[in-house]
Amino acid sequence: MLDCREEVLSLTKELVKIESVVNTEGEAFISKYLYKILSESPYFSRNNDHLVLEQTIQDDRERYNVLAFVKGTKGTSNRTVILMGHVDTVGIEDYNQLREEACDPERLMASLESEDLPPSARAQLDSGDWLFGRGVLDMKSGVASHLYLLNHYAEHPEELDGNLVLLAECDEEDSSHGVLSALKTLKRWKKEHGFDYTAAINADFVAPRYEGDENRYIYKGTVGKLLPSFFITGAETHVGSAFEGLDPNFIAAELTRQINYNPELCNEAFGETTVPPVSLKQTDLKPSYTVQTALAAYVYYNFFIHSWSPRDVLELLKDQATIAFDRALSSFTERYADYCERSGERFVQPTWTSRVMTYEEMEAQLIEAHGEAFTDAMDAFKAQLLKDSTLDTRMFAARVVEEAWKWMRDKTPAIILFYSSLYSPRIELTGKDANEANLINALDEAVEAIQPSYPHPIVTRNFFPYISDMSFVALSDDDEGINAVSRNNPGWGTKHHVDYQDIRDLNVPVINVGPYGLDAHKKLERMEMTYSLEVVPNLTNLIILKLLGTV
Repeated sequence: MLDCREEVLSLTKELVKIESVVNTEGEAFISKYLYKILSESPYFSRNNDHLVLEQTIQDDRERYNVLAFVKGTKGTSNRTVILMGHVDTVGIEDYNQLREEACDPERLMASLESEDLPPSARAQLDSGDWLFGRGVLDMKSGVASHLYLLNHYAEHPEELDGNLVLLAECDEEDSSHGVLSALKTLKRWKKEHGFDYTAAINADFVAPRYEGDENRYIYKGTVGKLLPSFFITGAETHVGSAFEGLDPNFIAAELTRQINYNPELCNEAFGETTVPPVSLKQTDLKPSYTVQTALAAYVYYNFFIHSWSPRDVLELLKDQATIAFDRALSSFTERYADYCERSGERFVQPTWTSRVMTYEEMEAQLIEAHGEAFTDAMDAFKAQLLKDSTLDTRMFAARVVEEAWKWMRDKTPAIILFYSSLYSPRIELTGKDANEANLINALDEAVEAIQPSYPHPIVTRNFFPYISDMSFVALSDDDEGINAVSRNNPGWGTKHHVDYQDIRDLNVPVINVGPYGLDAHKKLERMEMTYSLEVVPNLTNLIILKLLGTV
């Protein structure tokens, strides 16, 4: 067992004290700092081409990845393990009056002594085995564990029969520009140095799955994440003549009622089930107040997948949207009839019918109807829209759909379904090839060896349940699934683009062995030190050695 607790703890505190909130200058600073401390080590001073600080590509911010590798000298193997982890964090606004201490664990914990804390957090604070602060859990202690192992083998390359690569990436908390940029470097190193990438080990945080859960989880593969989005058009009317039009917010509300928390939209695979979709935004697109109903509404949902493809999800949600549209029209008609009976006005049967299509289907209709006039106009519109720096990828996509809708000859109410953000692919780790089987076996043997020295169960599951950069080192989707993403994202190729072929080219099996704790992204973010600073580095080290055939 490596005696690593104090060194990993020191590295953790060192990294946490650097406020590296995503999309701020601190994100670039921490990468430069990490590069500096690595470059000062004797190994990287002698082998300066083994360490790089690289700016992200296709990114409107200045930020960097740090990549480094150690070549073992014990043998001649080209087997290579990637250690990966992100150095950015979410914001610190939730710390309120303790904001100045959020990134200084010792100061923060001293201040928390006088706070009114939940009993469990109070007990953990008093125990001496828990560290509080922004980033301690998500995921700077995990990065510190990887740094410790890289430094160890930089000092002792004779213990390593193979190679160890560190990827400390930025922008995990937003759009994954970091890992997507790093794929280019990893592919280049594979060619230049002959690296045979056999596995990747991520060190993102793990947490209890339910109240009283004592398990410490390790995950094989990861959940996938989509952002299905809906542009909803109605029939505009003055509010004084409410039933002469159809409010798109009314349809949107019914759509959210149908999709939100719907267990039918949970994806089960290998005995594990995703959480259902949840709405992340619901709004109309009126620019200002008027007494007219809105022309359009916009809503999007988080959607996790284990085995479904992006194409499967579009088909599922077209059905769900049709159900919601039918229900909205039925409710509208019933309420209109009831109103007419109460008021004595004449009832006129509404003629609207449910109409749901994907963006790909709508675009095909418009190209057929208008040809180059449509495509040229949309190219010009998107080029102009790119100049608006206030639009994120999601609102950019909505504005493109809104503009395309103006070209539709039939403007009766409709729902247009599309994707408006990054697709984080699902990864299944089943043992289907030699690399996957070796990783699973190495993991199982390492857990078996470590478990007797730790009191809580270390349990392996199939899918990491949170969004992470694990999604971008392997690809389980076929071309049809990926094409469903690109063809149904209105911002594809302009505001948003991912080279999924880079992922397919790397295609390395990945697991997550990360720090354990509670309340990530919250004020009381904290990690258990014994597991995170002792078990995690030793467990990761054993997996590395077993993968490289050293033990």
